[in-house]
Amino acid sequence: MSTHVTLIPGDGIGPSITNATVRILQAAGADLEFDSQVAGMAGVARFGDPIPDATLDSIKRTRLALKGPLETPVGEGYRSINVALRKTFDLYANVRPAHSIVPGGRYTDLDIVLIRENTEGLYVGVEHYVRVGDDPRAAAESIAIVTRQGSERIVRYAFEYAVKHNRQKVTVVHKANILKFSQGLFLDTARMVARDYEGKIQLEERIVDAMAMNLVLHPERFDVIVTTNLFGDILSDEISGLVGGLGLAPGANIGVNGAIFEAVHGTAPDIAGKGVANPGALVLAACMLLEHIGDDDRAQRIRHALETTIRDGKTVTRDLDGTASTDEFTDAVIAKL
Repeated sequence: MSTHVTLIPGDGIGPSITNATVRILQAAGADLEFDSQVAGMAGVARFGDPIPDATLDSIKRTRLALKGPLETPVGEGYRSINVALRKTFDLYANVRPAHSIVPGGRYTDLDIVLIRENTEGLYVGVEHYVRVGDDPRAAAESIAIVTRQGSERIVRYAFEYAVKHNRQKVTVVHKANILKFSQGLFLDTARMVARDYEGKIQLEERIVDAMAMNLVLHPERFDVIVTTNLFGDILSDEISGLVGGLGLAPGANIGVNGAIFEAVHGTAPDIAGKGVANPGALVLAACMLLEHIGDDDRAQRIRHALETTIRDGKTVTRDLDGTASTDEFTDAVIAKL
């Protein structure tokens, strides 16, 4: 039977790269049935709501979504639509792979996966202003919430990911030397979980600032990385930069009751509608979706076709130093299949 997937094209270049991705999936014979829905500015335009009930109902039903980039409307009450979706469906694990594809880069043969806790930390949004005298905004306070349960499930997810994908090491990134309670709880929980994998997966501990430096100096030393929400947000973009930037950066947000796969770059309004956007990040996100549902061989075929097209350099979009349109690039990937 076909696997039902909620499809959210998104805003800006979203519809263009989503159409390209669906074409590649269909050409590869992926047995997916899409339920197309809207969110972001497209949701506001159609329903007056950046996260319409119809979209939420669809994800609740399918428990899978493939999503283009979304624009969060100003003044709509959401700090971020992406954050709101993650919290709504408790998508606690953000998975961000960084794999060398573009030839001639500073680093070659990198294959790093960063797994970020997605629902806790500073991004829970518990913050307020503090009045001092006549100044109602004299100070601001933001509270980081780290729980043992949240820490355990994300660290265990990272170790299970390492086992499933034949990885050798999990690096736990923290700042427990300074934030001894919140980050200390995360680190202590990570050590506890790691004991269950002794002899199978190596545990490494790194303080976040040293980690940021070592990712630039010696990225080849790292395998699977797991960390808290804010640090993961920053380091995941750093590892994307090591392999050429966000244009080829997919992401997955995974929980017990659902999973949303996405291109992590923005809506690129400056090139929206021009037919020149690179769909690579969303294509790679679709490959992650296929692997999530057990269609590993098809995911590998699509990934190989995409990477071969990029490395050939003959029919690539302008962000990859080519002149091809989105459709021409998509046709070239399909030809490689």
